[in-house]
Amino acid sequence: MSTFLIGGGWDEAAAGLVYGPFLAAAGDAPTVACLLIDEGDGAEYFARFEQVLRRTARCTPVPVLVPLGGALDLGALDGADALLVGGGLTPAYQEALAGLGPGLSAVLAARGLPYAGFSAGAAVAAGTALVGGWRSAGVPVCPEETAEDLEEIELRPGLGLVPFTVDVHAAQWGTLPRLIEAVARGGVRQGVAIDENTLLAVDGGTARVSGSGRVHLVEGKAEVSVRAYGAGESFAVDRSALREGIDPLT
Repeated sequence: MSTFLIGGGWDEAAAGLVYGPFLAAAGDAPTVACLLIDEGDGAEYFARFEQVLRRTARCTPVPVLVPLGGALDLGALDGADALLVGGGLTPAYQEALAGLGPGLSAVLAARGLPYAGFSAGAAVAAGTALVGGWRSAGVPVCPEETAEDLEEIELRPGLGLVPFTVDVHAAQWGTLPRLIEAVARGGVRQGVAIDENTLLAVDGGTARVSGSGRVHLVEGKAEVSVRAYGAGESFAVDRSALREGIDPLT
């Protein structure tokens, strides 16, 4: 099962590089279930994904709209060849999927369905999901507008599809320092911050970058290293890093 993490963004020039690998992995003319949290504009939001997916490859996008505060019914994936989880309020996506980590992963694996996460959908793909916040022990570490209605950096259980924590809109929203802080304080072992219009495709033990931006790999504790990867570059993925529970930020 392949996992495709998209850092957000709607640049049409990058769409083929960002969505093309996901649709290719889904097979010929796939049916793509598009899971979106519906905050009142779900139909319009789905139409935006439908347009970009159809322009990228022959496919049939299908809306799976979950109301704010609701949860995904796994039966909604029946007949789908792939799952795309969209963006919006990251804590709401985590709440909609929180109880489905093992079940959803099992469904995806059993049916061979590739997963694509866009923005919030990328963040919740992690075993330990960084869902928002802009302060660390009261100290600002990133713009308040990126906080997802949270104050302190908050980690919650994710889907466990990738062994590293994910932050998104890295260059555009200035979220890389938030991820660095989460790693440095021991909340997570490893993280990636993905720019907009950029894809990190994870297949087995390899993660490969495509699109117009960069992916920033953050590792360490106390002393943290950051390395940026551009289109065409890749790095090894240690799936043994997936583990139960969340380490508290200390």
